[in-house]
Amino acid sequence: MTLTTTLFAPIENVIASLQPNTVTEERKQTLQPLVDYIQSKVETDQSVRLNFICTHNSRRSHLSQVWAQAIANYLNIKNVSAYSGGTEATALFPMAAETLKSAGFQIKTLSEGTNPVYSIKYAPNEAPIIGFSKKYDDSFNPESEFAAIMTCSQADGGCPFIAGAEKRIPITFEDPKAFDNTPQQAEKYKERSLQIATELLYVFSNIKA
Repeated sequence: MTLTTTLFAPIENVIASLQPNTVTEERKQTLQPLVDYIQSKVETDQSVRLNFICTHNSRRSHLSQVWAQAIANYLNIKNVSAYSGGTEATALFPMAAETLKSAGFQIKTLSEGTNPVYSIKYAPNEAPIIGFSKKYDDSFNPESEFAAIMTCSQADGGCPFIAGAEKRIPITFEDPKAFDNTPQQAEKYKERSLQIATELLYVFSNIKA
């Protein structure tokens, strides 16, 4: 009997509303190496470790980490652990946390300060994701046997070598930071979050168990 993870209903509703069939052919080619990496691990019953890396580990890498973990559980793809990191540590930007909260994730602040730590829970019976800004090689992240997924072009260009990564996969997203402190901020963060979720749903939907 296969046990599936039940996510919080609002998150399941968001995932059910996504349209992975709208992913362009160009983006499908960009996403294919990630599909291949996950598929190869699933076929050999190995752990799937995905480390989403951006310059500051403040926005896109966190959105990618959280959606990847939730969607893998939603589709019952086993042994997936999603991480995130930066080429430097700053802070998880509050609007990124708010955007996840508005999608149904339950977020608690575990510690305050210049780099707050958040508990990000996506399902009643699963351990929460611990969200805070860190370097990609932080002890919180895997040391080896992981895919480094570069979510911004600056990190991809400025960080040519990721120690311990089995595979380096550039899947870059536009930075919603450009809209900080504008009337469009919330809308643009939501737009980026849903793009990331849609593309990761496309990726995981193409995994054959």
